[in-house]
Amino acid sequence: MSEKSADRIEAGILLRVPVARVWRALTDAGEFGEWFGVKLAGAFVPGVAVKGTITEKGYEGLQFEITVERIEPRRLFSWLWHPYAVDTDVDYSAEPPTLVVCELEEVADGAVLKLVESGFDGIPAARRAEAHRMHVEGWAAQMKSIEKYLAQAA
Repeated sequence: MSEKSADRIEAGILLRVPVARVWRALTDAGEFGEWFGVKLAGAFVPGVAVKGTITEKGYEGLQFEITVERIEPRRLFSWLWHPYAVDTDVDYSAEPPTLVVCELEEVADGAVLKLVESGFDGIPAARRAEAHRMHVEGWAAQMKSIEKYLAQAA
């Protein structure tokens, strides 16, 4: 995990399963929800918002929403969302979202998942640092989560 600037977060992991298996875990909304800690209603389709409820301990019941930006089979999956939108008294819809881009690369040992979340400079200053910090921690945890999920599913 590395941070290139306060505007972006980068994470990556070698997953010792075929690219096709990682792709399914990323882009099948049911599987995504299993390892990401959300229960989603709907499928991932470019340009379409998918809503659900967070199931992750400590955040149970909070609303979750992403808008799928791009899907390039077995290579790229990206979405827009409002980072660390956990205060139920705040309407985050007026804030610009961040962009999460997941890229897959096939390697001899499996697949490398690279993730970049960018756009934190557009988050209001009052919550920017906390949102960035929480997502640095969150992406580190999610990399471990998808690795564990894929190992158990194998």
